[in-house]
Amino acid sequence: MHLIETILFLLLAVVVSGWVARITRIALPLVQIALGAGVVMITGEAVDLKPDIFFLLFLPPLLFVDGWRIPKEALFRDRVVILELALGLVVFTVVGLGFLIHWMIPAMPLAVAFALAAILSPTDPIAVSAIASRAPIPKRLMHILEGESLLNDATGLTCMRIAVIAATTGAFSLTSAVGTFAWLALAGIAVGVAVTLAIGLLKAWISRRWGEDVGGQILISLLIPFAAYLAAEVVHASGILAAVAAGVTMSFTERQGSAMAATRIRRAVVWDTVQFVANGLIFVILGEQMPSIMARAAEVIQSTQHKEVWWLAVYVFAIVAALAALRFVWVWTSLKFTLFRRRGKSAPPKVGLRLVAVMSLAGVRGAITLAGILTLPFVLGDGTPMPARNLAIFLAAGVIVVSLVLASVALPRLLKGIELPPEPSHLEEEDRSRVAAASAAMRAIEDTQHAMAEGKSNPDLYAETAARLMEIYRHRIETRTHVEGDDVVLARQSDEIERCLRLAGLAAERAELVRLGRMRLVDEETARKLIREVDLQELRYV
Repeated sequence: MHLIETILFLLLAVVVSGWVARITRIALPLVQIALGAGVVMITGEAVDLKPDIFFLLFLPPLLFVDGWRIPKEALFRDRVVILELALGLVVFTVVGLGFLIHWMIPAMPLAVAFALAAILSPTDPIAVSAIASRAPIPKRLMHILEGESLLNDATGLTCMRIAVIAATTGAFSLTSAVGTFAWLALAGIAVGVAVTLAIGLLKAWISRRWGEDVGGQILISLLIPFAAYLAAEVVHASGILAAVAAGVTMSFTERQGSAMAATRIRRAVVWDTVQFVANGLIFVILGEQMPSIMARAAEVIQSTQHKEVWWLAVYVFAIVAALAALRFVWVWTSLKFTLFRRRGKSAPPKVGLRLVAVMSLAGVRGAITLAGILTLPFVLGDGTPMPARNLAIFLAAGVIVVSLVLASVALPRLLKGIELPPEPSHLEEEDRSRVAAASAAMRAIEDTQHAMAEGKSNPDLYAETAARLMEIYRHRIETRTHVEGDDVVLARQSDEIERCLRLAGLAAERAELVRLGRMRLVDEETARKLIREVDLQELRYV
């Protein structure tokens, strides 16, 4: 009963955090962390964060849906930049930050410093998405950040695992480290793809043979990321990459359009809810851990050469500054190298230092960092306590909070008035696609009308109905073809006017249906059905 009450209380905190964030205009993750900390200080009880359970419950669905929904063309277009950030930057950060931490805090062994640097090196996809909702990050830049954060977790956790092995055993092998990373990455991706394809083929075969059950299809989509994650963990591969690969594979299998419209609509709503709840719970739980971590500050400082508690803040800010500096250097160097390789092919876009600074500050850390650092073992291989374990946890927690605050405050100011490389327009592609779809619809209506009218006593009725429907598609084709120059602008304006008018009309329809239902002038079930039809029409225009 206590567990159920705790879960309900956490869900309530997620709901309240959304209201508070909109009222105060403070970044949602910071509000949720503050609420979680406030709940603990008031009730004196906190969720016992078990890293293994945390990874299993929260990461697979969130990484799966991010991999499912992120534009694949954007990933492929910027694959070199994303891989440089997800692989090269992580290793660069681990080495540079590891030595810096050991230099600042000699009491922390080098292997433990590398473990802390490894878990701090990957950005958090959930935190990146949350910050993006407040800061107007350009789409292409956001896609790069999302792609990086989806892939660099495996790199960071692998580096941490290698550092922990070195700390507990005192041995390190570069060959073994490279082999471990290759297996974790490649096997994880392969398992994610295989699991999703196998489930997708089985699901499609059953649907073709016995029909499709909407509730069952939605539940299957919810179970796929957990299946991929657990299957990868069984073969000692990266469950994180397996979940990401499963999501990417799901997006390709869904392009076949075999699922019913009702399945796609309801599944999207369910996944939006899961994403919202899981994102919120992660930061609320993170906030619940903060008071106990901060309460140990006086004890933690005893493991360093300084005895004043404020030195902990110095360490945290120094690590945050080092993370931003290392990221700035890597992004600037990578960008220059990329432009150098393209020299002569086309005029490279001019990208200023402000954009590089945005990339540096947008690499925020989140709950994955805290859950990862909590997996540090308590003892070494000989049974002695892990040195500076509590200090590493404290520093990781401090870096999470400071990086979130810094990104929330600085990013909107840096992005204001910034000049960015122009993003490609997809309006022409959209027009061509709409024309092609309308043409296909007209052919299908004509063929179906002839088939339905054959042998009937009133074939004109079928022809008139078909003509009325085809007129809608003809109008769509005419407004998107044979227009040039100013006519294109007028056509766009006409579409926007039509959209506003349709929304106004649908809002009036809904209000009238609600009034009729409230006055019991129409049956409740009928009113619900008609309102749902209006809602579905409205989705086309919002």
